[in-house]
Amino acid sequence: MEKEVKILVVDDEERIRRLLKMYLEREDYIIDEAEDGNVALSKALENDYDIILLDLMMPGKDGIEVCRELREKKSTPVIMLTAKGEEVNRVQGFEVGTDDYIVKPFSPREVVLRVKAILRRSSQTSFLQTETTTKDVIVFPHLTIDNDAHRVTAEGREVSLTPKEYELLYFLAKAPDRVFDREQLLKEVWHYEFFGDLRTVDTHVKRLREKLNKVSEPAARMIVTVWGVGYKFEVTNE
Repeated sequence: MEKEVKILVVDDEERIRRLLKMYLEREDYIIDEAEDGNVALSKALENDYDIILLDLMMPGKDGIEVCRELREKKSTPVIMLTAKGEEVNRVQGFEVGTDDYIVKPFSPREVVLRVKAILRRSSQTSFLQTETTTKDVIVFPHLTIDNDAHRVTAEGREVSLTPKEYELLYFLAKAPDRVFDREQLLKEVWHYEFFGDLRTVDTHVKRLREKLNKVSEPAARMIVTVWGVGYKFEVTNE
């Protein structure tokens, strides 16, 4: 029996919540709603949602603050919804751990496709299981990445990562010792080609190291900063 997918839709406009709920329920997803940031954060911390659709501009806490506080406790995938199309807002969202970004007005069908894409990549669903004879697993000292299950373990203990944190780690780990600059990582991991604040990458690297470090310091040290250039994944035998 397939696992039920639970989604939290957060927007202060009832018509938008109703529209998204209608389209998402057609996919047999279970939908919960919140109309402001405070209620959204409370529900997100109390429940285990598979994904959160989060409006940027809301009464109380805005979407950026909700995502920032959520990321201190949970890795639930977040798609940010906003009426603002400026680059700075997109960068802000990615910096605090947003996994995707949709600008209003949007097509509900596009939202459904983005949700499905995030769920496929998310470590919290089993949608990515593939019928292959060869398992896609990368094994290093101190660290194992099972790409079929989107599961990362360090010293045998599972590390809970957001989809973007996972993609960043997997991308670097696939090419050990190769140095990638921030622009390359933005393009390859975030799939965006824009000249914005490159701290998006730095913030995710910092968060990824912190999560790995809680389980295994040697695993965290595998993500190496190459000063003046970018980052690389370095395999050590320590």
